[in-house]
Amino acid sequence: MVHISRPVLWINTIGPAVLGMWLSGHLWHWDALPLLLWLTLPFNLLIYGVNDIFDQETDALNPRKGSLEGARIGAGEVRKIWIAVLVTNLPFLAYFAWALPGDALLWIGLYLVVFIFYSAPPLRFKARPYLDSLSNAAYALPIVIVPLALGSGPIWAAAVALMAWSVAKHAYDAVQDIEEDRAAGITTTAVRLGVRGTVLWSGIWWTVATIGFAMVNIPVALVNALISAGLLYVLFRSPLSTTAHGLYRYSIAFPYVAGAVAGIQLVAALLLGWYP
Repeated sequence: MVHISRPVLWINTIGPAVLGMWLSGHLWHWDALPLLLWLTLPFNLLIYGVNDIFDQETDALNPRKGSLEGARIGAGEVRKIWIAVLVTNLPFLAYFAWALPGDALLWIGLYLVVFIFYSAPPLRFKARPYLDSLSNAAYALPIVIVPLALGSGPIWAAAVALMAWSVAKHAYDAVQDIEEDRAAGITTTAVRLGVRGTVLWSGIWWTVATIGFAMVNIPVALVNALISAGLLYVLFRSPLSTTAHGLYRYSIAFPYVAGAVAGIQLVAALLLGWYP
């Protein structure tokens, strides 16, 4: 179950939540702990467990599956995965319904719906070009949820910038799976646009993200611009899915680097009393 939850990608759920806590003016707040715990194995098991259940045909063709980049499940494991998803998530959701304010619960509900129906029918966003990419804006929602749970307002420029960043990264990462998705009859944004078209699509959204980050923090905006420009340039010069696969390790590192640049500044500002 830990393998299915793809621990290397937990940063995509935990990171925005921690940044949301810091942007609320708290270096640490115990009321954020249940949300942070939920956004480790339980919610990631929900995201990727549901994804693996409904993507068995595609995953069987994908050489990346069965490695650090994702599990390859068998039909006999589906029931166990559903049980694990329910057992790990329902206690947290019951607690949130009791403890959190209504506006935070609404965003949590949206977060759940988007990620369940990213993979599950009848909506299955991942098989709908453009919607597959746009739906991944939901990865930014913890930066909204956590401040609301702590009784403060989100920093909307940061939230919108992170949403745009997530849209860009999803399409960029999907380039490496173009052949497998096409063979399985799935038309993603990357399949529809092709490699260079996806470079343009991701470039537009990463530009929007850079502008949004610049409204909050210039160093983060610069790091975002440099890393995204490098990833886009290399893939544009060599528009192949194999190139995208080779770049995936750097794409995975992207949020760690940008998050560290943001986090170090926020922690320093909170410790030194520069941030209210």
